[in-house]
Amino acid sequence: MTVTYTARVANARFCGFSKLLLAWKGSIYKVLYKEFLAFFAMYTAISITYRCFLYEDQKRYFEKLAIYCNHYASLIPMSFVLGFYVTLVVNRWWNQYTSIPLPDRLMCVLSGGLQGTDERGRLLRRTMMRYASLSALLILRSVSTAVFKRFPTMDHVVEAGFMSREERKKFEGLHSPYNKYWIPCVWFTNLAAVARCEGRIKDDHTLKLLLEELNAFRGKCSMLFHYDMISVPLVYTQVVTLAVYSFFLVCLIGRQFLDPNQGYPGHDLDLYIPIFTLLQFFFYAGWLKVAEQLINPFGEDDDDFETNWLIDRNFQVSMMAVDEMYGDLPVMERDRYWNDSNPRPPYTAATLFVLRKPSFQGSTFDMAIPKEEMHFQPLEDIAENLEESGSRHPNMALFNRLLNVAPSPTGLMGGALRRTSAQLQRLRHSPSIDQCTSDDDDDNESVKIGKGGSLPSGLGQDTQSTVCSFREEKNATTPLLEIQFGAVQERQEGLPVVNEKKEVTEVEERINKEWEMTGNQEKQENSRERNQSVSLLLPPPQFSREKTMRPTSAISPFTSRHPSAFLFHPSVHSSLEHCSSQPAINQNRAVPTIPKPPFGGSKMSFLTVPSYDEPQRFRSVSMGSELTGS
Repeated sequence: MTVTYTARVANARFCGFSKLLLAWKGSIYKVLYKEFLAFFAMYTAISITYRCFLYEDQKRYFEKLAIYCNHYASLIPMSFVLGFYVTLVVNRWWNQYTSIPLPDRLMCVLSGGLQGTDERGRLLRRTMMRYASLSALLILRSVSTAVFKRFPTMDHVVEAGFMSREERKKFEGLHSPYNKYWIPCVWFTNLAAVARCEGRIKDDHTLKLLLEELNAFRGKCSMLFHYDMISVPLVYTQVVTLAVYSFFLVCLIGRQFLDPNQGYPGHDLDLYIPIFTLLQFFFYAGWLKVAEQLINPFGEDDDDFETNWLIDRNFQVSMMAVDEMYGDLPVMERDRYWNDSNPRPPYTAATLFVLRKPSFQGSTFDMAIPKEEMHFQPLEDIAENLEESGSRHPNMALFNRLLNVAPSPTGLMGGALRRTSAQLQRLRHSPSIDQCTSDDDDDNESVKIGKGGSLPSGLGQDTQSTVCSFREEKNATTPLLEIQFGAVQERQEGLPVVNEKKEVTEVEERINKEWEMTGNQEKQENSRERNQSVSLLLPPPQFSREKTMRPTSAISPFTSRHPSAFLFHPSVHSSLEHCSSQPAINQNRAVPTIPKPPFGGSKMSFLTVPSYDEPQRFRSVSMGSELTGS
């Protein structure tokens, strides 16, 4: 009988396994005591021979041999080899138990699916269930030594009532060199077909369900047969066995206590009995014995499966389910909680502590959340936050936070860094500029817009663009798209400017004259600006803010050596009020064309603005993109 100690370890307590150490049946002592005594006897014989029967020169040679064996014994991977082997054997052992065919599901389907209270119906049910039990008996008789000892011949099977004499003749009349445990299953299916033809199985669905359960039952019988035929590879078993035996044979010599007077390292004591070596033998050899006992659980060891008990139980239960219990129903009556909407079974005095425990509602049931975080947020705000978080660079939020804590927001470095951050963010989300000019388009004097009709550097998008305001005209917002860009290179060479407007205002003439007079001063300021640049955009001068606007024709191309094509002169500061950053032109609006710069081959910035000595007159100007002329 299998050793069962589950009830003794139902509750964990101090030294809970200590009582199990005294058990003998199924214990490691019972399995290993013979090998243990043999190992200890051989160790003692070698020790006595070394101490009493060897000469001095022989003792010295034996001591060198013992040190050598002890040094190289650790090269044998005992834990590695044994660990994997025992894990494989234990998994195989449990899988074999789950493959034992049990008739419980089959008998329930048969009892409910095959109708008939007469003798014919009873005979069909009992015969079909007996065929299933016979198939299980035949396969267990093939793999289990205990079952084979109980039913050594087919005469014993017939005498036990699992098979009739007529059935035995048919069984033996089918000549096959293979195991014929499957024949009763075929008889079962034939009887099921007969019952379906007689109308005792009402529909095909019930027949299908019955045959599916029979196939599952037969599949487990087949699995047991294959487990018996295909064992753990013999090579693996031999490797483990050789590793254990060779290790402890070496330990018989290497773990001997040597003469302390010789001064060998690690041999200062002479205890005669190798306590830790015996414990090591107990653990490793015991581990090997566990695998040896579990590799075939259909034997007669203490922990092997009780196959004969399973045969008796399955046969008795299955016959009772399909015969005596067929159609047997107790009288239905109202239960004691019929009028109770909250039924609760009673507790004994030993289980009253369960009532004191609160019912489990979930791991987050008692979680505390601040009240300010419990309010629902409008979906519009959530959508805007998601759009902003999706459009920003993952490191842009941290960069802006660092800029917000700058000591002087109006200072040169702080303001320049903030404006540079904003411009970089807009440049990152602006569409890339295609080749703005083409040699093939001679008739078109306007600058081509980026791919898909987009503007350079995000102009015309939903980002921020620069719009200049003036005093003389109110409510006239003119985007930068209407600003003409001069040809700096051709003005320097004295050539006429292509596409320049013929009507020039007084402000434009005054700008050109004063700009030519202050050319040297401009060069010095430009060199100073390049040294003070923080990023791609220089901090623009500041000026007062008003809502009045002036047509952008007041700004015209300049004749200058400065590399930028869009420049402001200090003389215009009297009329220039404000350059504010406001929402750019909507994408749905018509995009005006930009005049084509007459220069070619040189890369020039559209909106790069130098700094001046009058920071109070300007506010902010956004950075544009670069245009490569052709």
